[in-house]
Amino acid sequence: MQKPSNYIGRFAPSPTGLLHAGSLVAALASWLDARANGGQWLIRIEDVDGPRCPPGTDRLILDQLARCGLQPDAPPQWQSQRGDLYAQALGRLQQSGGAYGCACSRKDIAALGQAPRHGELVYPGTCRDGTQGRPIRAWRLLTAGSGIITWQDRRLGPQSQALEAEVGDFVLKRADGLWAYQLAVVVDDAAQGITDIVRGEDLADNTPRQLFLQQRLGCPSPRYLHTPLVLGANGEKLSKQNGARALDLGDPAEALRVAARHLGLQLRSTGLTDLLAEGVTAWHGMMPAIK
Repeated sequence: MQKPSNYIGRFAPSPTGLLHAGSLVAALASWLDARANGGQWLIRIEDVDGPRCPPGTDRLILDQLARCGLQPDAPPQWQSQRGDLYAQALGRLQQSGGAYGCACSRKDIAALGQAPRHGELVYPGTCRDGTQGRPIRAWRLLTAGSGIITWQDRRLGPQSQALEAEVGDFVLKRADGLWAYQLAVVVDDAAQGITDIVRGEDLADNTPRQLFLQQRLGCPSPRYLHTPLVLGANGEKLSKQNGARALDLGDPAEALRVAARHLGLQLRSTGLTDLLAEGVTAWHGMMPAIK
């Protein structure tokens, strides 16, 4: 199965809880896409928000993946060990004038009547011209002049977002001193040479922020494919936040078959090795090889 020899994909779970059915769909899709395109598949543990990550959950997640036959091609990496890289990236943005200190709290922003968009309050740029003597709480990326961010999603098709109007200057380093997800993921994807990101559709609206940050840091932009979400009985996205149950891996092959069906693949093999091989062939037929 032919593909660009430089394909590198990744699965990047946050160890705030064990993998659930929705997590397995994203993991399987990213693994299948890498294998169908003859590429590498990596695992990155996104534990940048350490206080929300119960000790040992990262290792349990790796065990869950291994039990499903989803083995990475290199040792996993942990965001909690990569703070120096994030600090270097923030320093470059500060020196170029692309990042600035912000003294605003969420309460301050809410008081300005900024409507929530994409799950967050739109930041109006209050501190673009300085904090007026107030102490800096966080660091933000300046989005002035970002225009309309466009990209082609391999499943969703053409996408666009007016970043400054819909999101505003977003956080790079939080008020609690932790690194923000957007900065960490962009720095890590660039450092690991990630060429293709396959992840859940709920993360599609993060893509414009990451594309713009990639531009500001001079990083290449990967291709993106956002997979359909697994919904709970209440119609909301299945997630750790709304109490999604951990995967039942009494029968890993059946768990993979269920995940594959959600991706539009009907797999019939029983053993893990044959099932995954069948999945790669089926994925290749559904999602033609990248050229």
